[in-house]
Amino acid sequence: MKSVFLRNALVLGMLSAIGPFAIDMYLPAFPAIARDLQVDVSAVQMSLMSFFLAIAVCQIAYGPLSDRFGRKPPLYFGLALFVLAGIGCSFAPNAETLIVLRFLQGVGSCAAMVIPRAIIRDLHTGHEAARLMATTMLVFSVSPILAPLAGSALTEFLSWRVIFWAIAAIGLGGLAVVLFLLPETHKPSEGRGGVAQAFATYRSLLKDRRFLGLAFIGGFSQASFFAYLAGSSVIFIEHYGLSPSAYSMVFASNAIAFIGSAQFNSVFMRRFGAERVVRTAISGFAALVSLLFGLTVLGVDNAYILWGLLFVSFGCLGYVIPSTAVLALEEHGPVAGTASALMGTLQLSTGAVMIALVSAFYNGTSLSMVSAIVVCGLVALTLSFRTMKPKRVYP
Repeated sequence: MKSVFLRNALVLGMLSAIGPFAIDMYLPAFPAIARDLQVDVSAVQMSLMSFFLAIAVCQIAYGPLSDRFGRKPPLYFGLALFVLAGIGCSFAPNAETLIVLRFLQGVGSCAAMVIPRAIIRDLHTGHEAARLMATTMLVFSVSPILAPLAGSALTEFLSWRVIFWAIAAIGLGGLAVVLFLLPETHKPSEGRGGVAQAFATYRSLLKDRRFLGLAFIGGFSQASFFAYLAGSSVIFIEHYGLSPSAYSMVFASNAIAFIGSAQFNSVFMRRFGAERVVRTAISGFAALVSLLFGLTVLGVDNAYILWGLLFVSFGCLGYVIPSTAVLALEEHGPVAGTASALMGTLQLSTGAVMIALVSAFYNGTSLSMVSAIVVCGLVALTLSFRTMKPKRVYP
């Protein structure tokens, strides 16, 4: 039983890591890409936003398809498109082409982001689902740790274009994993329904206030990290003068804080309940990022303070994002793919908006990034207490 659980965690973690690898590996190359394509960094940041936009929009299609035809066929299509678009990115002659190809790559990669969540729901519920999700996150944590280091090394010694060949190779590895190691967890006959049924399911989910609340709590929590993705490389490399490899270590440390705390999530869920864990963690996150915002507005401009407060803050999110995903899907097992897709669409759309705002208002300092992060924290905090109201204890 343990071997099956570990195999599922490894397989789902490897698939879930493909999209983050496609993001994290090229972050240190932003300045180099901008110089090579003779554009400013904001144009390169738009390629990141287009990737997120594609993931957000296309999950709407992958969810119902995976409910109707099974989990594996949509994965084959998505990963094949991911590989082809990655190869195309390596030949991009200008920023506009890169933005379009990154959009197509996002269309492919979102299959490997939405479907693993549905597979987890196919296999488990409750704290067991949280445990599998946390273990899966531990596996794909290799992405934010190794991907920026690999990207900075390739940029320094070869070219930023080689990064996209490496990303395409990772996609090919994902195809092999799906073909040989991933069992089908949802029989096609279980999800017959067509387009009309898919829209009916989406309408039902959109009327579910609890589902929407949980989705947006996780969504704004993720969006705070997406704001960090959009602004951190330019801030730490261009503003604070860190080398790409040093920035990669900073980026990896914040990811480690998130992944590390997530490993304790199922334990705390079992002991205190998922809702209490989420409320406590999001309160801590909102307090920390509010402190960071106050210091930034007062003119404190220090790389160590920025890194330190974000390190602790993102650690809090390790308790929020997995728990809200489990809670949101728990009551929607028969349509887990569709529910996972809608949740992902809402969350990634929120993230894409934050990336656009950080890019548009970047002024050479960390202010736009920190402002976006604190807005996300406060909105998530408000939603958590409206969606999961603490139970009153009467004497």
